[in-house]
Amino acid sequence: MDKAALLAKFSQDPDSYYRVKLFEDQGFERKKCTKCPRYFWSQDPLKEVCPDDDVDDAYSFIGNPPTSKRLDYAAAWRQVESFFVDAGHESVSRYPVVSRWREDLYFTIASVVNFQRVTDSGIEFVFPAPSVIVPQTCLRFNDVGNVGITGRHFSSFCMIGQLSVPDDGGYWKDECIDLDYKMLTDTLGIPKKQITFVEDVWSGGGSFGSSLEYFVGGLELGNAVFTEFQGSLEKSRQLEHRVIDMGAGLERFAWVTMGTPTAYDCCFGPIVSHMTDAAGVELDNRVLCDYFGAIGRNMTRQGISDARAGALLSCTGVTKSFEADVIAPLERIYLIADHLRTLAFAITDGALPSNVGGGYNLRVLLRRMMAQFVHLRGSHDIDELVDLHVKYLSGTYPELGEAASEIKEIIGIETGRYSEMRTRVESIATKMRASKSAPTVDELVTLYESDGVPPDYLKEIGAIREIPQEFYGRIDQLHQPAAQKIPEQNAELAGLQRTEPLFYGDDPHEFDARVMRAGGDYVVLDRTSFYARSGGQEPDSGTIGGFRVIDVTVHAGIIIHKLDGGAPEEGQTVKCMVDSARRSAITIHHTCTHILNSSARQVLGSWVWQHSAFKDEKYARLDITHHSALTAKQVSEIESLANSIVRKNLPVTVSSYSRRDAESKFGFRIYQGGVVPVKTVRIVSVGDFDVEACGGTHTERTGQIGLVKIMRTERIQDGTIRLVFAAGDAAISYIQGQDQSLERVGAALGADRQKIAESVERTLANAELLRTRTKSLIRRSSEPAAAAAVGAAKKIGNIMLYATIDDELDSEYHIAVGSKAILVEPRLVYLALINEDSRIRIVAYSGADASGKMSAGTLVRETAAVLGGSGGGNERFGQGGGTDASKMRDAIRRAEEIASG
Repeated sequence: MDKAALLAKFSQDPDSYYRVKLFEDQGFERKKCTKCPRYFWSQDPLKEVCPDDDVDDAYSFIGNPPTSKRLDYAAAWRQVESFFVDAGHESVSRYPVVSRWREDLYFTIASVVNFQRVTDSGIEFVFPAPSVIVPQTCLRFNDVGNVGITGRHFSSFCMIGQLSVPDDGGYWKDECIDLDYKMLTDTLGIPKKQITFVEDVWSGGGSFGSSLEYFVGGLELGNAVFTEFQGSLEKSRQLEHRVIDMGAGLERFAWVTMGTPTAYDCCFGPIVSHMTDAAGVELDNRVLCDYFGAIGRNMTRQGISDARAGALLSCTGVTKSFEADVIAPLERIYLIADHLRTLAFAITDGALPSNVGGGYNLRVLLRRMMAQFVHLRGSHDIDELVDLHVKYLSGTYPELGEAASEIKEIIGIETGRYSEMRTRVESIATKMRASKSAPTVDELVTLYESDGVPPDYLKEIGAIREIPQEFYGRIDQLHQPAAQKIPEQNAELAGLQRTEPLFYGDDPHEFDARVMRAGGDYVVLDRTSFYARSGGQEPDSGTIGGFRVIDVTVHAGIIIHKLDGGAPEEGQTVKCMVDSARRSAITIHHTCTHILNSSARQVLGSWVWQHSAFKDEKYARLDITHHSALTAKQVSEIESLANSIVRKNLPVTVSSYSRRDAESKFGFRIYQGGVVPVKTVRIVSVGDFDVEACGGTHTERTGQIGLVKIMRTERIQDGTIRLVFAAGDAAISYIQGQDQSLERVGAALGADRQKIAESVERTLANAELLRTRTKSLIRRSSEPAAAAAVGAAKKIGNIMLYATIDDELDSEYHIAVGSKAILVEPRLVYLALINEDSRIRIVAYSGADASGKMSAGTLVRETAAVLGGSGGGNERFGQGGGTDASKMRDAIRRAEEIASG
């Protein structure tokens, strides 16, 4: 929707959209800005421009707070919370910063996101009370490059959410603006004439409405959005449930009352003073107030680099030494404090820095943060900094204190990886330092994407001078989740009622049903016990009217059965039979998935969440979020804990709750299997060991599982570990198969099962001894073989080409011979095609006098292409391979062509 057109339309009718009772009562006058087309409301008769264009008033509170109260971050929230609770709001604890209830968001970006749910019929709001107040931590990464420099940008911030549903016992515009005005004047102590309201609009998710932003001292403190319409600008209708969505920045509330040089100074608690003391930074608040005020004013019309440069030039007292000794270290300290706080919230809520998904942004933050420490004087212990954050914030967010040790553990692992990255990419950085031209934004993005090199590190070591302003916005855009789609109705299923799912009731495996729709190879029944593929659980099989069921899917509540060999006619009543043995095996695997997920969390850490799962008859797999590959000890502990839960024979119960009640009672851990797009949530509890929202089938007690066996684990991507397992009869079959394999190994080694390990160790020792002797023989034979190769080489122009096809000796032999041969004859090009099982290995060397004319790497690429493969190397040495053994002679002819020409 065109926001400018919407604002223009609403501004034409201010009485309908913007005029509220408070404006009349307090003498606010509506004015049109003389510099832009926007309208605003003010009690100041001399005010002619809106806050966005009022350069003189911008950031005027810095060094001169207009308020009668001084409230830091923690105190400001206590005051605001108390005010709204007294006004009839329910105070709600923050929701996770990882928005598990939304597929289209990795992180919670606004307080209203807490209450938005996507169902199979559209987006709806779910509020715990008609009017709520919440201190919601939000994460945004589009302005990461500004953090620490502007004094007001954060990667995580607290959006105070004041939300109300007027059609469900809440209130509408008049009361909202009246409450916000009283909160600003009475609770924060802001003089009435300092407050300006600016007309605006908001749209998103198919709904829209007017809004009023409120400013003090040129700083936007909050925005009250009145969401009341859906549709388009030309054709709209009123929402069934209108919503007040006021979002205000807690950091800004504190800043405007404290008047500190930056918002960071009053919102991070003791961490800033601790780091400035350790770094030996001597602060001059008068100069800093002028400097950061200038940056704020400059940024209304300039980018960050120009705004900073302008402030450095215009502010008295900001000398070169002041910039180097005070401003630069402060910028680093602010950045570290901000990024560390964001990481603390994200890790507490189960997110991990990684190379995929939302974890990508977290790793960006951590590596930006680490790049700053090297430039700060003094000693800075990250664990100590985490403790300072946690202690200050625990009054509002006690969960941070509970997760402190895990925050430190994850950050410790990631700082180690950062150090490894520095060592690994030193050569890249060296080449960049030597280059005369600066890398483009695209080149920096590619470098980060392919090698994990943050531009902050490159700046730290002098490889680049500045980080392009748009870099972090580009990175953020590259790693956004796909938009969440609302399911569309299939035309072929139009008019059908939802299928009655018998598997959620008595679950008969033999039943009669009426065919409601049939076509080709599918049928829709009025009721069914066939479970459809969903939530990672594979579908049931069996028969319908004598036809074999080969797949079952669900679309908007309608269950579709795909059949083999035809389908019964519409209107028939047919006999249906579910394959009970298959269902039982899958049910056991599904229940076991819940148990293993909680077992992994208890063994590994609270950051473990189910990433995805697959449950079939013979085996299942569970993908979990974890930072490193699992050790054998960890796998054993997870398996042992899971089997102990099986032996306890705990009850597995299923209950239904409204989404609001389920989230309130159990929290957001219930969303292990992803978003649940229904209003009524099915909660599966495994005793008091695990609680999840789940639509699958489960055993009645854990004892029915019998046995759990983890078959293997693997790290499938950064931050994700896969556990492949079997349970019940499938686990027994797997163990029996392993026993049979051991018997065969024992027979081959001539040892009984009890001594297989000892026999294998002896065999490996003998093999290692054989390899050592083989290498010695290769060294002894390589010199005469090299001389023989030179003697057999074919002279082509100024090059001597030796090319051979070998079905007996391996690449190690030819590497030894080739490296010697080009020393004997510098004009020699040595090419060996080695037939190793089903693949041809290529080894090439080019002597000192031949390499300028025939590069070994080029030769390998060309010959490998003939063989249907690839390869490369440098001028002296190359290697590669291919698969088409029939073209080996053609590959040698291609080598001769290259030598000839």
